[in-house]
Amino acid sequence: MNTFLQIHPADNVAVALAALPAGSALAVNGASITLKSDIPRGHKLALAPLQAGDNVIKYGYPIGHAVAAVAQGDLVNEKNIKTNLEGLLEYSYSPVNATLSIANRNLTFKGYRRKNGEVGIRNELWIVPTVGCVNGTANQLAGMLNAEIRECKLDSIAAYNHSYGCSQLGDDHENTRKILRNIVLHPNAGAVLVVGLGCENNQLEAFRSFLGDYDTERILFLEAQKVEDELEEGMALLRTLYARASADVRTHVPLSELRVGLKCGGSDGLSGITANPLLGLFSDFLVAQGGATVLTEVPEMFGAETILMSRCASAEVFDKTVHLINDFKEYFVKNNQPIYENPSPGNKAGGISTLEEKSLGCTQKSGTSEVRDVLMYGERIRQKGLNLLSAPGNDLVAATALGASGCHMVLFTTGRGTPFGSFVPTIKISTNTPLFQSKPGWIDFNAGSIVENEPMYAAAERLIAYLIGVANGERVNTEKKNFREIAIFKTGVTL
Repeated sequence: MNTFLQIHPADNVAVALAALPAGSALAVNGASITLKSDIPRGHKLALAPLQAGDNVIKYGYPIGHAVAAVAQGDLVNEKNIKTNLEGLLEYSYSPVNATLSIANRNLTFKGYRRKNGEVGIRNELWIVPTVGCVNGTANQLAGMLNAEIRECKLDSIAAYNHSYGCSQLGDDHENTRKILRNIVLHPNAGAVLVVGLGCENNQLEAFRSFLGDYDTERILFLEAQKVEDELEEGMALLRTLYARASADVRTHVPLSELRVGLKCGGSDGLSGITANPLLGLFSDFLVAQGGATVLTEVPEMFGAETILMSRCASAEVFDKTVHLINDFKEYFVKNNQPIYENPSPGNKAGGISTLEEKSLGCTQKSGTSEVRDVLMYGERIRQKGLNLLSAPGNDLVAATALGASGCHMVLFTTGRGTPFGSFVPTIKISTNTPLFQSKPGWIDFNAGSIVENEPMYAAAERLIAYLIGVANGERVNTEKKNFREIAIFKTGVTL
């Protein structure tokens, strides 16, 4: 195993693949460099002396500039490097060829074909409150049904609590309605009971109309204030839904039906070397099979957005991408917050020093294919291929937005680990082997082997096989532990 990596020939920093003590001598491009300080795993070391103001180059791009002199072989981190980013930018469309040369292997998985033609990878019964006031009722109903059924024929029976649905105005109210609508219509649910209170802003009848054309046998409604005993009424509806959904069976469907969300969190210095490029390979593969992938976390595109813009399929998609980036920057400005206040303390501890560095690693999850469409928050996938989605970097909010866009599963790369799960299978992919070994109850797949001499394409084949297994019904850690949550983006006033 190599102990460090210079990612691009133009880079003036390298990344430690293992903890390197001060005094170590490294052979770099035919020369010997003696480390001036300890370099933790995932952190950067200077390959050449840097003066204040010099750009620090990683991935072949500037990730910021030195704020003080840095000696060759010294640690480069947030204490001696600062972002180059500031303010809003103007962009021009300069497309590059993003054609993929990956064969369609005509692979299939076994999913559930729904009445409207969509496919789910799970067959679950969900209880979705229109308002947070009935969270307790939804939880109680889910618990009662789970207790009543001795051998459940479904993949899960779950209630999805949230804090909203009332006392919201404008975009917040609409965002809540959109996310809840998309959850109710998600093909991973074989049946859904929508539970309302009766006096909330998100009125049940208006929400029913908002669903559009839906399967009236698989989506039923309960308004608690209109019935004498909401638990008795709710259980009667749930028994009906359970009987209908439990008759569903898996059938072979082409891999082109699969829709996958791409997300990272708790990143470290290896994220952009192992797990994120691995997801990029998988994204390109799935796109070539006719499937769809979705990249989000807009603030973690800042500093790398021009790479995505150059791959836009048309000038129209480019314009949407520009709005995606600038609208999110305006959101920061509107709230009197610095646009580039990132990365997080955990990211910095893992070796990521600036937002450019984080973004250049983050956007590698998108691979090299062209960007086919841009989705606003709460919109559903319209196009096969790579999509961009407007949502913040917050793990649970972004993962919920990916599921609500129609993704069957979310691939979540992490260098530090996290146990959370969203309402679709949330697959944790470690950037380093020590995390995989120390948190087997969190991590589903290890990409750390890539710096231990496993070829990237071999790891990609492992990942493809594993994810087809998940699509076929193999449960991931969050499902085994029943960690299932949703979070809705809030930007405005609460009454």
